[in-house]
Amino acid sequence: MATSCSLVCCEEEQESDKAVIVRFSNGSIKNAEKLDFTTYKNSDESNPRKKSRRIVVAESDRLSYVGNNFGPGSLKCNNLCKYYVGVLDKQTMQMQVHNAQLFNMQPFIPGEETETAKLQDTTQTYRDKVDSLIEAFGTNKQKRALSSRRLNQVGSDTLHQAVAKAANTVIDQKGLEALQQEVAETESQADLALHLPPCNTDADKPENVYLFDDLLSPVEFGALEQACSKMAALTPEELQKMKDDGGCLSVVKHLEYMSSAGAAREKTVRCAFYLSLLLQLARQKSITRKFGQEEGCPRIIQSKLFKTFTVETFNNGRVQNILSASMRAKLAAYCLALLLHMGHMTADLTLLHRDLGITEARMIEVAKSMGLTLLKPARGKADVAELRDEHRHASLVLPLVKYDQFMERRKRKKMH
Repeated sequence: MATSCSLVCCEEEQESDKAVIVRFSNGSIKNAEKLDFTTYKNSDESNPRKKSRRIVVAESDRLSYVGNNFGPGSLKCNNLCKYYVGVLDKQTMQMQVHNAQLFNMQPFIPGEETETAKLQDTTQTYRDKVDSLIEAFGTNKQKRALSSRRLNQVGSDTLHQAVAKAANTVIDQKGLEALQQEVAETESQADLALHLPPCNTDADKPENVYLFDDLLSPVEFGALEQACSKMAALTPEELQKMKDDGGCLSVVKHLEYMSSAGAAREKTVRCAFYLSLLLQLARQKSITRKFGQEEGCPRIIQSKLFKTFTVETFNNGRVQNILSASMRAKLAAYCLALLLHMGHMTADLTLLHRDLGITEARMIEVAKSMGLTLLKPARGKADVAELRDEHRHASLVLPLVKYDQFMERRKRKKMH
């Protein structure tokens, strides 16, 4: 009568607890006791791809066998299915079931692998290998295409050498610093052109060049009605305090001289509130979703500011909105276009560059890229006791001015 046994499942096993099943590629081993088996594991346990790599070595008096679970010689079946091995205890008649891994053992002959590796050029790319196959087994059409491509490659290399030689000649003539300055100015002008408000160069009126609706849509303009009520109620004392604090001078200037009533006053207040948000945004480095809540900024305006003037970055696994250098230039251009509509197509560049925290040269560069006419400050006589603060202004006059970036470069004065 046959004896029955029971299966016992082991506890959860780790990768190192798996049983090893070997299979010899050149036949079966009659006496496995004469083989000494050794298992090696990868020392880099922090790497998830390398920590499970194993090498099994079987050594005998005549020959050694090597098997691994990675690389081209490993068995792919380990990834497609699971193997289990049962260990029967004849005394208790209980069989323990363990996870197993299959290794394909191949004979290892010293020196043979090194010579084979020398025959294979590991530096060959996929394209080189395909070209070798075409040379050996390709059709006549494929061989002609290969020959044509190689001739074109030789011509391309010759062209690159000629261009490099010509570039070196230009560098020797003009100097590296002068060329770098020209490239920087060209890139600066190109960057500014990408971040300007939509411009209609064929407009018949100055106010139609940079349309007000492109700066504030009718829906966004209407959403500012309730938010700007607090700014409309500012007293002259509060405006003077804002001026003394040195914040939003461009806003204070327009609030001081706005109309007492009517649609013009309402438009000035709403534009001034939106301009104050732009200037506040220019002073931020990292912008949170709470931006503008204290001032009562409408949700639609906040979304417009984030979408138009900020870029998203990832920091410590979190998405942050920041104001990059290119976005600051864009912010300056939109502020300047808004001030043109608020000031009858004339804007104070000095107050604006102070509010934005940028240099006057950068502000003038933005104004030039928008095609504005720069107005020189008046040269009237000032009293000794009172020193006048000369402000630079820009006005939008048709046709737009086209500035030559190279001719506008200031020449250095020689020191005698």
